[in-house]
Amino acid sequence: MAADAPAIFALIESAYRGDSSRRGWTNEADLIEGDRTSLAEVSGFISQSISRFVVASEGTQLVGCALIRNLDGEGYFGMFAVNPALQGGGLGKQILAFAEGKARELWGCKSMAMTAISIREELIAFYERRGYRRSGTKPFPFENEPGVQRRDFHLVVLSKVLH
Repeated sequence: MAADAPAIFALIESAYRGDSSRRGWTNEADLIEGDRTSLAEVSGFISQSISRFVVASEGTQLVGCALIRNLDGEGYFGMFAVNPALQGGGLGKQILAFAEGKARELWGCKSMAMTAISIREELIAFYERRGYRRSGTKPFPFENEPGVQRRDFHLVVLSKVLH
């Protein structure tokens, strides 16, 4: 799957940042400028035994992805991206459910956690409709994001028991 890293990186960038992301509803373009991740970071996750990217394709085109990780027996869900032109059509729900199943299957995870930017209430509500509950907060790593446009937010931790 190392060969998939450039396509995964490009999809994540298109869904989170820049003008192309504005076609969808999950972008951070007005909050943070610059890259969301890097090719090196994506490749690094691919090479780790505790990490996997789950992907969705239409033909030969990558249209969705998410990172799952095994963090001491708890699943972690992140880098969730759906092609902005396809957002709102149900693909994201399918990827999330598949990722939860994969974390159980691969590592026996009994729960899944993630973080979302606190002012992204519509995104948090999406996860809450799928059984996630607010379970804490973390400071946003502003020092790692030189393109931050605002500083009036933090991260909300969301967790779900996997059945």
